[in-house]
Amino acid sequence: MNAPNIQQLCQMQLSLIQQWYEGEPFVAEADFLSQALQQHRYNYELWKQEDLARATEASDAMIAKVKRKIDHLNQQRNDQIEKLDALLLATLPTVPHDTPLHSETPGNMIDRLSINALKIHHMHKQTQRQEASHAHRTQCTQKLSILKEQRDDLMQCLKTLIDELFSGKKRLKIYFQMKMYNDPSLNPVLYGGQRL
Repeated sequence: MNAPNIQQLCQMQLSLIQQWYEGEPFVAEADFLSQALQQHRYNYELWKQEDLARATEASDAMIAKVKRKIDHLNQQRNDQIEKLDALLLATLPTVPHDTPLHSETPGNMIDRLSINALKIHHMHKQTQRQEASHAHRTQCTQKLSILKEQRDDLMQCLKTLIDELFSGKKRLKIYFQMKMYNDPSLNPVLYGGQRL
């Protein structure tokens, strides 16, 4: 595998959000780009569920159902981050064990870019709301500008890290999330039948 094209990935993160809201399906292939977009799809689904969880008219039963969906999607999202790092690691050159590590993995940075893309999409919508006040739209326009600047910065940081990994200047190590809340053997409420 060649070094992933971060520019292409980031453009697709932004463009796919609207397509998904319009009902376009997404089927991930085995390649890195497609798997990164699958990770983005989990964040997209999480965003929708998080909105539902905050509906003021939602019943307790509905919120509980949404919370379970959020937990499931969050597990898939974290598993996918680890999968992205594993795909990269399998293609990187072997480097000495004392080669410097980066404090954040490419998978985690791609996840941050995914969330940033969702924020940009939704903040842009706020700048277009004609029923909202001028002050609201102005404030959202300023926030949108900051989000875009943050995206550019993070994209550049990820590009640099990818270059350093593929050139052997940095070493990649997968950091497993070890999520415990979904595991019936690790969550005491699930394995011990604790009463609430």
